[in-house]
Amino acid sequence: MTTHPTQSGPAAADAPAHLQVSDVHKSFGGTDVLKGVDLDVMQGRTTAIVGPSGSGKTTLLRLIAGFSAPDSGRIALGGKEVAGPSQWNPAHKRSVGYVAQDGALFPHLNVGANIAFGLSLRGKAASLRVGELLEMVSMDASYAKRRPHQLSGGQQQRVALARALARQPELMLLDEPFSALDAGLRVATRRAVSQTLEQAGVTTILVTHDQAEALSFADQVAVMRDGKLAQIGSPFVVYTRPTDRATAEFLGDAVIIEAWLEGSLALCSLGGIPVRRPPLQGKVHLMLRPEQIRIADGGPIRGRVVDTDYFGPETTVRIQLNPIKVDAEHPLDPHQPVGGEIITIRHWNAMLARPGTELSLKVVGEGVVFPWD
Repeated sequence: MTTHPTQSGPAAADAPAHLQVSDVHKSFGGTDVLKGVDLDVMQGRTTAIVGPSGSGKTTLLRLIAGFSAPDSGRIALGGKEVAGPSQWNPAHKRSVGYVAQDGALFPHLNVGANIAFGLSLRGKAASLRVGELLEMVSMDASYAKRRPHQLSGGQQQRVALARALARQPELMLLDEPFSALDAGLRVATRRAVSQTLEQAGVTTILVTHDQAEALSFADQVAVMRDGKLAQIGSPFVVYTRPTDRATAEFLGDAVIIEAWLEGSLALCSLGGIPVRRPPLQGKVHLMLRPEQIRIADGGPIRGRVVDTDYFGPETTVRIQLNPIKVDAEHPLDPHQPVGGEIITIRHWNAMLARPGTELSLKVVGEGVVFPWD
């Protein structure tokens, strides 16, 4: 029996999904790559599929694009089945645009010819359409005469997007399109592409291994691991309320310490931390994000700075907590005091957090608990 993750956010709306992926399986050479994937993407919304290398992200994208067929399961676009037990439409018969990691522009054609490739328009009508598409991706019409090698990486990606938009696809697929760009250019290009797709109202799927990119780009994030979608939801939900420890640690830095959960309060070396709708009781792992732990004068928690990593506007600070006692009726270890863990926080003031400094801390917000293994 296939177990599917709980889906929340835009895809949980009452309207039917524009893209529906249902119980899709795919294997290569006897190795299962996709193991029963379910995914709904609503009309005009953006979903990011994020996961480590080898998790099945690109394979899923290629099945949606029509480059290959699933072994079993169903894919529907706009209410019409494009892959299923008795139906398979190849890529050229699906209204899907595809932008690869390197843009895949034709080097022997200029920008205008690249964008117009596949259009039924000719002559002046084609030139006008190319100009419109360049404007759509925030590029001047004069770029139409340039060759791909005369463009920056970000400009090449925007031309690739314009070419994909030329045929007015129902669905846009982006396969790690920003990963080869420098950090600053990556952010600017990502923002320009996001705005273009939003204005065009095109349903979009982005595949990436970059957690920050997924969280900032999409309305919905689908976390893929070992050929399955471990969690699907809004960026806020998957980051602040991950369903398991592996997802929590993949999506960003996580402070995970042992705790005793009684009711909706997790007792640990950081004090009593509230937990929303606790799924279990007793000995657990408690997860907080580093930004939830703040340096505060007179805070109830104390610790000593072990070391720091300076990143300009932000400093990562590792702190060893002072030992404390928790509720004597429910100790984590009846023979030892709780505390002494080394945790990671973030702070803007590098001078305040020099190694050896003793700091007072407080925790804001709720924690998430995972079963004790």
